[in-house]
Amino acid sequence: MHAPPEGSAEILFIGNATLLIRYGDLTLLTDPNFLHRGQLAHLGYGLVSRRLSEPALDVAGLPHEDLDAVVLSHLHGDHFDRVARRGLDRGLPFVTTPHASRVLQGLHGFHRAVGLRTWQSHTLVRGDSLLRVTSLPGRHAPGPARLLLPPVMGSLLEFGDRSGTVRLILYLTGDTLMYDGLREIARRFPDIHLAVLHLGGTTLPGGMVVTMDAGQGAALLDVIRPRHVLPVHYDDYTVFRSPLTDFLTEAGRRGHGARILRCGRGERVTVGADTAETSGTSGSTVSGPPR
Repeated sequence: MHAPPEGSAEILFIGNATLLIRYGDLTLLTDPNFLHRGQLAHLGYGLVSRRLSEPALDVAGLPHEDLDAVVLSHLHGDHFDRVARRGLDRGLPFVTTPHASRVLQGLHGFHRAVGLRTWQSHTLVRGDSLLRVTSLPGRHAPGPARLLLPPVMGSLLEFGDRSGTVRLILYLTGDTLMYDGLREIARRFPDIHLAVLHLGGTTLPGGMVVTMDAGQGAALLDVIRPRHVLPVHYDDYTVFRSPLTDFLTEAGRRGHGARILRCGRGERVTVGADTAETSGTSGSTVSGPPR
C-alpha cells in the first residue's frame, strides 16, 4: 500500500469484514479472516459456515512489520480464524471486547490484547500519527438470544496527529443488528466521514437473523447519516441471506445512494473528510454527499 494523501486513509478490502487501513504512519487490520474458499468458519455450538470466496490477500502477504494493531469486533470464526491465529505475531496489539481480550490472552497467547467496555477508548501512536479507538454499542442477536453469541462491539476510529487534532472519523459497525442503542452513536458523533457496514442478514438455523439485512442497514444510515458508506460482510459465507444488491436498492430508495462506495475484494478506498475514491475495475469518485 502506498502512502495516502495527508489527512486521508487508504483502505484495502481483503474480504468479509477484513480491512487493511493505512493513515499516515499507522497501519491497522480489522477482523482478520483468511480462510480460503471451501473452508469452514466455526460459529459456536457446533454451527459452521462454508466460505464462498477467496480473500484478496493471504495472511502471509500482510505487511507484518508495519502492522500497529488489530481491531476485532468479536470472536467468531468469520472474523478471527485459525489461519489468522497461526499467521499473526503474538506480540501484535488487539483492541477488542473484554471477552475476546481474555480469550486472546489466555488461550491464544496474544498478550497485548486490550478489552474495551462500551464508550471506552484506547489510543495508538506511531510517528506523528495518532488513532483513538472507541468501543461503540452493538447487539449481535435479538432479545435473550444474544447471550448465546459472543459480545460484539462497533468501533469509532478517530485519526489525527499527536496534537490531538482529529482529521478523519471512521465507524465500523461490527456484527450488530439495528436497534435503539445505536442512536446514541449519532448523538455523540454527528459527523462520521465513513461508515463501514457489516451487512448480509446472517441467518442461523431456525431463521434467527443476527446481522443487519438490507432494510436494517439502510435504517442505520437514516440515523447516523455518514458522509460515505462502505458495505462489507455480505457474500463471503453461506449464512448470508441478504445480498448487496438489496441493500443498494433500499439505501437508494431512502436517498443514500450518493453516499455509497462500491469496493470489491482486492480494491482500495481512499477516504478523507470531504472526498472518497475507490480504485479498481468498479472504481468511482464521490465528493461531499448531502448530510
